[in-house]
Amino acid sequence: MSLPRPSPALSRLPPYLFVRLNAIRAKAEAKGLDVIDLGMGNPDRPTPAFVVEALRRSALKDTWSHRYPTTKGLPAFRQAVAGFYRRRFGVRLDPETEVLPLIGSKEGLAHLCSVYLPPRGAALVPSPCYPVHINGPALFGSPPVLMPLREEYGFLPEFGSLSRRDLDRARFMILNYPNNPTAATVDGLDFFEEAVRFARRRGLFIVSDLAYSELCFDGYRAPSLLEVPGSKAVAVEFHSLSKTYNMAGWRVAFAVGNQEVLAQLGKLKTHMDYGIPGFIQQAGVAALEGPEDSVRALARMYQRRRDVLAGSLQEAGWTVPRPRATMYLWGRVPRGGSSVAFAERLLLEEGVVLAPGAGFGPQGEGWVRFALVGEEARLKDAARRIGRFLS
Repeated sequence: MSLPRPSPALSRLPPYLFVRLNAIRAKAEAKGLDVIDLGMGNPDRPTPAFVVEALRRSALKDTWSHRYPTTKGLPAFRQAVAGFYRRRFGVRLDPETEVLPLIGSKEGLAHLCSVYLPPRGAALVPSPCYPVHINGPALFGSPPVLMPLREEYGFLPEFGSLSRRDLDRARFMILNYPNNPTAATVDGLDFFEEAVRFARRRGLFIVSDLAYSELCFDGYRAPSLLEVPGSKAVAVEFHSLSKTYNMAGWRVAFAVGNQEVLAQLGKLKTHMDYGIPGFIQQAGVAALEGPEDSVRALARMYQRRRDVLAGSLQEAGWTVPRPRATMYLWGRVPRGGSSVAFAERLLLEEGVVLAPGAGFGPQGEGWVRFALVGEEARLKDAARRIGRFLS
C-alpha cells in the first residue's frame, strides 16, 4: 500500500539549509575532524542568570503557569513589550491590541503567510534573506516575488524595479534591518519612510523583522520602522528574545503594530497553538524589564568576535567587511564559484562550517555567511584552517 503524497508546495521545498549542513557535519566528524561550526546563528552563551531565576521562580510558585496558556498572552508580558518599545524606540503601543506574543518569530512569520497569501496573492521578499521569508510564502502555495539585494545599493531593495504585475499581486512586503544574512543596516529613518510611502501607494503592508536591533557595534543604534509617523497604519514588526538575551531555545518572541493584521494572525493562532507557556512569559518579562548590562555586554562580545574573525581572515588572505550589527559576517566566495560546493569542501576537508549563500535565496549565490558563535580562540583557529584551505 502506498501512502498519500504530501502537498505539492511542501514537496517543492528543498531540505532546510541547516539540516543539510548537519548531515555533512556528521560525515566530517566521522572522519575524525574537530568541527568548528560557524553555520547557524545559534547563541553559544547562557541566558542571563536573572532571567533563568525568573523562570525557576514562576515554575515553582505560579501553578497556573503549567496549564494551557492563552494565545493573547499574559498582560504582564504584553505590557513589558510595550514598555521596551517606548524606552528603546519612543514608540507607544497599546498592550491590548498592538502586541501579540509568538512562539518564536519564525513561527509567527510562517503563520502570517497562511493568513494573507491566497493562491493568487504574493509576498515581496528580499533575496538573500532569512530562509523562512522565502519558504513561508512558498509553503502556502504562493511563490514569493523576490527583491534582489545588491551590494552596490547597500543591500537595500529597489522598489522602482518591481513590475506592475507583481505589485498587483502583492499583499505584503518583508524587510529585515539589521539584515540576516548580509548584516546590512539602515541609517536614520529615510529608507523606512520611503518604504511606508510605497506601501501606502500600493495598498500593501510591511512586515519588519527586527530580530537583531540590540546587537549593534561602533556606536550604531538600529531604528524601528514603527518610529516613522503613521507607520502603524501599514506595518507590523516582529522581534525576538532569542538573540538579545541568548534565549533561542526558549521560543519567545512577539509581533507589534497594526491592530487588524495582529488580530487576524492571533485568530489563526487560536486554532493552531496555545501560545507561550506562562513561566516562559514571566521570564520574558524579567528580560525586557531587567537591567540592560547583559545586553550591552553581549553586543561588546560580538563586536570583539567580529574584529577577531575579520582580522584573522584578512591575515589568511580573505577580506570580509566588518558590519555594524548582527552576529554575522557576509563574504564573497574567494575566486567565485558555487557557495554550496565551497562550504561542503571546506567542511569535509578542514572541519569549518559556513552557511552557503545560496541557502538564503538566489541572490545569495557567490557568498557565504559566518556566524560569530565561537570563542575567540576558535574563531582564530577557523580562520587559520580557512587560510590553509584557500592556499
